Amino acid sequence: MTLLSNSNGIQRFMTMKNNLLLFSVLIIALGASCDNSRKTLSSGKAEPSITKKAGAPKVATAGIFSGFDNSNTSSVGGVNLVIKSADGGQTWDDISMGLDPAVQFSDFIAQAGGFYLRSDNGVFHSKLYLGNTYWEKEKFGVDHVSMAPARKGMYAFTSAGKFFYRATGTNVWTPVYPNVNIKEVRTIFEHENGVVFIGSENGLFKSANAGKTWKQVHRGGWVMKVVASGNVLLATSDVGILRSADNGETWMPVISEGGVGIAVEVIHDGFAAITYNDAQKIRRVRTSYDGGKTWQPIDLGMPASPLISSVVQAGNSFFCGHPDGIYKSMDNGKTWTLIFPSIDDKVFNLTVFGNTVFALRKNGGC
Repeated sequence: MTLLSNSNGIQRFMTMKNNLLLFSVLIIALGASCDNSRKTLSSGKAEPSITKKAGAPKVATAGIFSGFDNSNTSSVGGVNLVIKSADGGQTWDDISMGLDPAVQFSDFIAQAGGFYLRSDNGVFHSKLYLGNTYWEKEKFGVDHVSMAPARKGMYAFTSAGKFFYRATGTNVWTPVYPNVNIKEVRTIFEHENGVVFIGSENGLFKSANAGKTWKQVHRGGWVMKVVASGNVLLATSDVGILRSADNGETWMPVISEGGVGIAVEVIHDGFAAITYNDAQKIRRVRTSYDGGKTWQPIDLGMPASPLISSVVQAGNSFFCGHPDGIYKSMDNGKTWTLIFPSIDDKVFNLTVFGNTVFALRKNGGC
């Protein structure tokens, strides 16, 4: 009798257990169905997601992202100030952990030694811990520090002409170039041949002997950014885009439309640039494949705007920071697709490292 009773009890227990398992499977299936029913953009394409790493803070989902599961994804709001995509813009990871959402960040640099962010509150450097990106403020002993990549590390500098250098793989900032007597510094660039350029509000300066002596190679206005591909150098300036083919000794404008140069980047086999067209009151995006001598517009497939911020190339695709959001072109700029919408009227400033695209959300354009 006892054995029969125990046998019946076991049978009843197993039946209840199987029913519970079946119920759990149904719940999981329903949840997956809900997760897959994401909202779509006006173009009819599914919105890109921003995946939060394990341990990342939960942020309230805003507006168009309300269809997401907040435990796994979040909008580019709150602390989500910097995002990245390693799959051509299909998905985006939030790497903003530790950043103050009240701070306005203005520059972002990605390199082998980590990621750097600049704001009026200082320079922040990324740290990787348990698969998450954290940020720590760098200490220089001076205020209002800007930054620029070096050949084997990173430069930090002040507008008053104080410079620091940090080699990749180290944590030490070393003062460099004590002989610089240049004020209102805006950038520093180190060519692969060792020549160093400093852009300022008053022109461009060059040193060919590791900063011992400097000479001015361009006068008549500010220079904000310098890039190089081989023996050709390009720079943004107050007259547009400047070009040099003699190791920076002489500079001539190659794009000049009555407005300033906004951005210039090295791309596969050429350059890309953004300039302001004073007559049309918009920013134009162009590419050059002959060393910066001639330029072709690639922005005809995008809405015209005076606030286009950046253009980069990752793999065979171009990405453009636009007031509408992030546009992508897979045919060298003939056509563009909006792959990520803007948030809170911010414009994404784009940077590329390898095939990873980084986007910094900021006010206005450049």
